[in-house]
Amino acid sequence: MIVTNTKPAGEAMFADSFSQLNIDKLKLSLYSAAEADVEWALANAEGNLSALKVLLSPAARPYLERMASQSMVLTRQRFGANIGLYLPLYLSNLCANDCDYCGFSMSNRIKRKVLTMEEVESEIAIIKSRGFDSILLVAGEHETKVGLDYFSQVLPRVKQAFSYLAMEVQPMSTSDYQTLVAQGLDAVMLYQETYNQGTYIKHHLRGNKADFINRLNALDRVAQAGVEKIGLGVLLGLDDWRMDALLMGHHLAYMEKRYWRSRYSISLPRLRPCTGANNAKTLIGDAGLVQMICAFRLFNPQVEISLSTREAPSLRDNLMGLGVTHLSAGSSTEPGGYTNPNSQLDQFSLGDERSVEQVIEVMKSQSLTPVWKDWQAQWSSM
Repeated sequence: MIVTNTKPAGEAMFADSFSQLNIDKLKLSLYSAAEADVEWALANAEGNLSALKVLLSPAARPYLERMASQSMVLTRQRFGANIGLYLPLYLSNLCANDCDYCGFSMSNRIKRKVLTMEEVESEIAIIKSRGFDSILLVAGEHETKVGLDYFSQVLPRVKQAFSYLAMEVQPMSTSDYQTLVAQGLDAVMLYQETYNQGTYIKHHLRGNKADFINRLNALDRVAQAGVEKIGLGVLLGLDDWRMDALLMGHHLAYMEKRYWRSRYSISLPRLRPCTGANNAKTLIGDAGLVQMICAFRLFNPQVEISLSTREAPSLRDNLMGLGVTHLSAGSSTEPGGYTNPNSQLDQFSLGDERSVEQVIEVMKSQSLTPVWKDWQAQWSSM
């Protein structure tokens, strides 16, 4: 299954563990789970990959209400009534990859933009005025024009304005991540998109992102650089969502065991319409998304679960107390989108276009507490 590897010689990384998995056997076992297996999994879920497999199976669907009830209890025990709020700040839509599901894909004929420092300052001012203190920097993957040099200019200024700084950009080297940690980086979100290598290759046509193995090993480099929080994710709709979720569970378990000093989050975005994108290959309904969230909460009570504005308001409202711990609100997915909205530079269309104030009102109506600051490290530029 694994035909290439781009890791340092002699150093074991996740791709090595992944290559030992019998994918066909896992899939057969997942789809042959029975009622008795679900009863066992509900009683033995925490830290048990076999139980996660069963809870993601079709056999667990009739148990969704019971799973949701247990998920709510575990979430409240670990996170209280708190929901963390964050906002993405898109720095650029320039990209050197050709991916057939993304509006930023290099083959799409759209306007390209990289924010100047003055434009970054303008975006910061608007985001701060809305109350946010946790920021996610996002950019298309372009290592030369939007790489370490550019990030090293942006991060120190952003860190002055926000207590918590996360990034969702291209995979980087361990030394590059170490440089950014020294400049205030707190978290890295880096999603595999799909763990099916054949499907991955089919959707990633050109560019560095086409290297499946390099993507698998990227989170090892993030952790080795001492990043405090690491986010995993799959793009639901590219392949069999049950298998992608299960294999992400294996990845999460590997990371937590080997790099236990970091904390972890998962994100479960569904494909959204965007410029030049193909339709979802394998649809996942709302019930499937709920099943995934509950399965991961039962499997890992301490993992953070983020839900973006890709989803519709009604679904986001219903998931707030179920297992989700972090939400974005009032988001823009285009560079400069807070200062100059509707410039047709967005990565994908939003499902929830409500204001921050409207989302907070819903949270309060459910007796949930909006949390603006994730945490604050003892970081200094000195």
